[in-house]
Amino acid sequence: MKSAWLYAEAYEAKERAEQLRQLAANRDAVFGYVTRRFSVARGDRPCVPRQVGEADVHPRGKAAFATLTLAYACPDGGGPTISSALFPDAESFVHSTQTLLRYDLDGDAGSAVLTAGSPTLRVGERAATGQIGEFFLLGVEHLVLGLDHVFFLLTLIIGARGVRDVVVTASAFTVAHSITFLLAAMGVVNVPGAVVEPVIAASIVVVALANLLGRDRPGAWRLPVVFAFGLMHGLGFAGALDIRESGSWELLLSLLSFNVGIEVTQLAIIAVLFPLLVLLRRTAAARWTSAAVSLSIVAVSLYWFLDRIPLPL
Repeated sequence: MKSAWLYAEAYEAKERAEQLRQLAANRDAVFGYVTRRFSVARGDRPCVPRQVGEADVHPRGKAAFATLTLAYACPDGGGPTISSALFPDAESFVHSTQTLLRYDLDGDAGSAVLTAGSPTLRVGERAATGQIGEFFLLGVEHLVLGLDHVFFLLTLIIGARGVRDVVVTASAFTVAHSITFLLAAMGVVNVPGAVVEPVIAASIVVVALANLLGRDRPGAWRLPVVFAFGLMHGLGFAGALDIRESGSWELLLSLLSFNVGIEVTQLAIIAVLFPLLVLLRRTAAARWTSAAVSLSIVAVSLYWFLDRIPLPL
């Protein structure tokens, strides 16, 4: 609604019933916004879109998005081409938007990421290796930009007592979040983001406080807790892709590439930070520095936790 530059009462609607009413009242404006920025063509000739049914509302985080189903009438001849310029930076509401595309056209099926720098897919011309690379980089980007996951990883490193401990702990976290990530992204399990996101913030608080209190004894409660919280982080990774339908083998390839990107980045962070932590522990400033970092993480994560709790309007 905001992207389509509609009146404030349209995009400020909070209740689902009112959002649906506003979508129906502004059907033409929303349809026009989408079809001007998302297009399908055959060869050099555009396909003609029409909306099927009424638009729905899909909440994501604190924002509500319209979900439209479009059918395209396409001319004969030429390979299909799909282009997306949805939510450009010029709108100033969001930045660096990426469109996650799943397609099954003319016997070719797969996934792709459309960006401002590469907004068009010519079906049949993009190799599987390109698909793997796109989702690998998407996984790298998500972990680097997802400070909550980086903070959790940092708390695990601070609490580790040696190389073996950090390897075992990181492995438990990796296995746990890989399980739930794949299950959720393939549509096998579904946990609302309103539950997942606050729990992720709470997990950082718990582990950081344990580091402060000196109760992080390897082999006691640490591994089970890390594994349990890792399951929730996997749901958070899946939420980043926002896939709400059951998957396919082509999608599974993309998901595995995304997860490998996360794992490689996680290992790189550990490889850089853990040796620095070992060196720090040999100095007189080790105790207060670790405490200061843990306190900062607790403060930020508590804010995230409170901010992510859905409150009645």
